[in-house]
Amino acid sequence: MAIGKDITRKLHELTDRDLTFMHICGTHEAAIARNGIRSVLPKNLKIVMGPGCPVCITPQGEIDAALELVEQDCIVATYGDLLRVPGSKGSLESSGGDVRVVQGVHKAVEIANSTDKEVVFISVGFETTAPTVAATILTNPPENFSILSCHRLVPPAMQWLLEQGEAKLHGFLLPGHVCTVMGYKEYLPFPVPQVVAGFEPDDILLGLLMLVEQVREGVARLDNAYPRAVSCEGNVKAQEMMYRVFEPCDVEWRGFPVIPKSGLRLKKEYEQYDAQKKFGIEFKHVGKHSACICDKVLRGIAQPSDCKLFGKVCTPRTPVGPCMVSHEGACKIWHMYQVKRT
Repeated sequence: MAIGKDITRKLHELTDRDLTFMHICGTHEAAIARNGIRSVLPKNLKIVMGPGCPVCITPQGEIDAALELVEQDCIVATYGDLLRVPGSKGSLESSGGDVRVVQGVHKAVEIANSTDKEVVFISVGFETTAPTVAATILTNPPENFSILSCHRLVPPAMQWLLEQGEAKLHGFLLPGHVCTVMGYKEYLPFPVPQVVAGFEPDDILLGLLMLVEQVREGVARLDNAYPRAVSCEGNVKAQEMMYRVFEPCDVEWRGFPVIPKSGLRLKKEYEQYDAQKKFGIEFKHVGKHSACICDKVLRGIAQPSDCKLFGKVCTPRTPVGPCMVSHEGACKIWHMYQVKRT
C-alpha cells in the first residue's frame, strides 16, 4: 500500500499535461475498477479500455454462425461468457439447442469422445488461448470434433487504433497475459510509449508512471514492468504450436472493420477440424441496429456510462451488448463496481 501511495504521489507530480493511455485487457479493467484506481489518478490522466475482451470483440456474424451450428443439430461447446451474447436471432442460451458450457477445449473433446453427434467448440480468445487449442488439434481428436475459430491477434488491432487516431492515445498499457505467451517483440515497432504491466494495483500504477515518464522524456520505447511473468521472447514453444496449426487471416472485429491479418484460421492440413468448412458456414457482416455503444467503448472513444442504455435497459440480467455479458466486458465491470463517470 505504501508503494502505491508513493507511485500515486509521483504521478500527480509528473503529469503536467492531458494524457490518455489505453489498456487492452479485460483483467486490467476489472483490477482498475475493483481497486478504484481511476479515483486516485490526476484529473488530466485518463486510462481508457480498448478491444481487450475476446468475447466482446467477437462480431455478431460469428455469434450467428454459432447459432447456425445449433440449427444443424450440432452439440455446441462454449465458454460461459459467450452463452448470452446476442445474435440476430437470440443467443446460444435461448437457442433451445444442445449447448454446453465447458472450461476449455479439452472438455469439448471429451464430449466428442462420448457421442456420435458432431461437437463444435466455439474457439474464442487472443494469443493466450489459441496455443491450448492448437495443442489439442495436434493430439488428433475424433472426427466428430471441430472448432469455429474466432481467435484474434492483438498487435494488428493496436496498429489500426494508431492509424485511425480516434482516441488520441499517448501510449498503451500492454496486456500482461498475452505478453506472457507472445513476449513483446511484436510491439517494439509501435511509435508510442508502451509498458507491459501486471494486474495488482501497484503493477498498474507503476505501468502508468512509466508511461508518463516516457512522455515527459519525449521518447517512445517499450518498458517491461512485469518481468516476473513476461520476457521479450515469451513462451516460444506455445508460439510454435500456435503457428504450426493456425495461420493469420483478415477478420472483422466488433466495432472495427476487417483488420488485415488479425485473426487465426486453421491451416489446410488441419481443415478437417474447421467447422466453417465442415458445415458450409460463412461469417457474415451484420450491421448495427441498436443504441448500444459497445463499438465505441471497444475503440476507447466512449465509456460505459456514456451509453443511454447503461444500467437501465442494459444490465447483466438483460444485456443488450456483449460488453455487459462477459466478465471481461467493460460495461459489466463498471456495473458490478458501480464506476461513476470520470
